Amino acid sequence: MVAIGAFAICVFLIIAFIYWPTSRYVTASVDRLIIDRANTFSSLPPQQRLQALQQHLDGDPRRVKLGGLFDAHGNRVIGNIESLPRNLQPDTPPQQLSVVRIDAAGREQQLARAVARKLDDGAILLIGRNTDELSEIGSTIERAVAWGLIPALCLGSLFGAFLSIRTQQRLDQYNRQIQRIVAGELRERLPEQGGAPFTELARLINAMLDEMEELLRSVAGVGDDIAHDLRTPLTNVRMTLESGRHKAKTLDELKEAVDRAIGGLDQSLTMVTALLRITEIEHSRRLEGFREVDLAELVRDVGELYEPMAKDKGVTLVVEAKEKMVVQGDRDLLFEAIANLVDNAVKFTPECGHIELKLCRIGEKSIVHVSDTGRGIAPSERDLVTRRFYRSDKSRGEPGLGLGLSLVVAIAKLHGVQFGLSPAPTGRGCVAEIVFERGPPQVS
Repeated sequence: MVAIGAFAICVFLIIAFIYWPTSRYVTASVDRLIIDRANTFSSLPPQQRLQALQQHLDGDPRRVKLGGLFDAHGNRVIGNIESLPRNLQPDTPPQQLSVVRIDAAGREQQLARAVARKLDDGAILLIGRNTDELSEIGSTIERAVAWGLIPALCLGSLFGAFLSIRTQQRLDQYNRQIQRIVAGELRERLPEQGGAPFTELARLINAMLDEMEELLRSVAGVGDDIAHDLRTPLTNVRMTLESGRHKAKTLDELKEAVDRAIGGLDQSLTMVTALLRITEIEHSRRLEGFREVDLAELVRDVGELYEPMAKDKGVTLVVEAKEKMVVQGDRDLLFEAIANLVDNAVKFTPECGHIELKLCRIGEKSIVHVSDTGRGIAPSERDLVTRRFYRSDKSRGEPGLGLGLSLVVAIAKLHGVQFGLSPAPTGRGCVAEIVFERGPPQVS
């Protein structure tokens, strides 16, 4: 109803904008005409003035011309105006007056635009024109409103009612779907059909539901993983302390047992700290730390940190980062992400292996590339290794918590960049890449 009311107001405004300029134009044309006639007649000699005025009034088949000559006492000398109007003001711009017209058709009260000129002998010359034309314009517009606006409003009301019912039906459908989702049917999705606005809304909501479902599955799995991974070190701590309590015969043996227990507790605390760090990053609490970061310098710093470790293990680490590439981000977090990738490469690459840490540009993308000649990742595990606490059978014997790649994924998501794992082109080893689009990421 509000839309229909607004539509009606707009139509009335359009009609008013048409009527008022038209009315002003017609009025101005009439005023120019009667002023011209009054000036012409008043400049003529008396006898010619009478003849000219009579000819002017006789040539009036539509009965719109008005005129009269009145002596100094106000008596009519000639013309079709019965008497001078009471509120007449001579020698002023044209006025809207009510006059009495007298001619062969009889006596008639009319509204007219008129102008009066006071002559040298005291007589008054009054020239006017009937304004029925303006009334006819108004009547025409009123008929246009009656025959045009009313049907348009009726059609608009019917169309608005149709759209309202259709929209309400769609909203009811969405409401039922959402209620099922709230009730626990997390796999339900809104239908992506029925018009562009609803389709776009459904896509956004469905994307949000996909993310929520993934997060809920992740939370459920993380709870089990935490319980499983914490149980082992805590059980070891308990067994170590219990063994030390019963078997330690000297103070040194007791201290040794306590030290082993503290090591197990440190491992548990490290796991909890890593989880909290991932959660902090996923909740975007570090956005205020975003600055311009030189990726080349960052990659070289990571290489310098891990080069001694790789050398001690007998692994060759090649670092290539010559071209300066600047991105927006948190330097500490980006350093940590790249360092995690290099750390994994060093950890899982056997002696005499080869690791390459390289920064390159492809088109509008800056890519941090880490490749190794290690054992690689099985295709079936490529999507699993980024989950928290996941460790493949091949890596069970290596130290670690299974949180390194989860941390890399969280940092990449925070920065709006892509992270991917793929097999090495040679068929042996793994390739990890962090891809930055040119220009700063959109931070909200």
